[in-house]
Amino acid sequence: MIRFENVTKFFKTKQHRKIVLDHVSTEFRSGSSYAIIGVNGAGKSTTMRMIAGTMLPNSGRIKKDLRVSWPLGFSGGFHPQMTGRDNLNFVSRAYGENVVRVARFVEEFAELGDYINAPVRTYSSGMMARFAFGLSMAIEFDCYLIDEITAVGDARFQERCKNAFEQRRKNSDLIVISHGMETIKTYCDKGMVLVDGRLIVFDNVDHAISAYYRLNR
Repeated sequence: MIRFENVTKFFKTKQHRKIVLDHVSTEFRSGSSYAIIGVNGAGKSTTMRMIAGTMLPNSGRIKKDLRVSWPLGFSGGFHPQMTGRDNLNFVSRAYGENVVRVARFVEEFAELGDYINAPVRTYSSGMMARFAFGLSMAIEFDCYLIDEITAVGDARFQERCKNAFEQRRKNSDLIVISHGMETIKTYCDKGMVLVDGRLIVFDNVDHAISAYYRLNR
């Protein structure tokens, strides 16, 4: 379970204070997959980064009693001067994983060849996406965070990504951000609508989508 306890998050500028979450208390229960729905700028990605632990709330607590991934395909945590191999070795050790197993999986999945030993700053955007997605799939989590499912690589590689992701879904929950409502219906059974600093919870994802459309007419 992931629990928000009186969580507040805001950003300040000289003329304005943007409130993302305003004293929110809610739960993401194990055994369910949730969509976070909201208009652009509502704070969906900020909320997901707080769940991941890469951003802290201004006040309140977020408690987790399960293993949560970083946002799927996220590459912002890689050190650009380090090689792909050094980066994946670091991540493997940080998560207590077998370094050799993770390296073998990423090398076979991402198909980077000798570039696995090159600094990641030399990677093209496509290579970086394949590397990040492969590393995301190499480590098993109880809950995967997905901030927009994007197409990576050619059609053959996209099919490999889809198959790997479907395998992970069998034993893991998801928290999904997407502007594609069909994607949300495919992957989620519950929904949360983020509006005006509140997270409104719906036990039926179709009801969450309907509420989102009503609020944003």
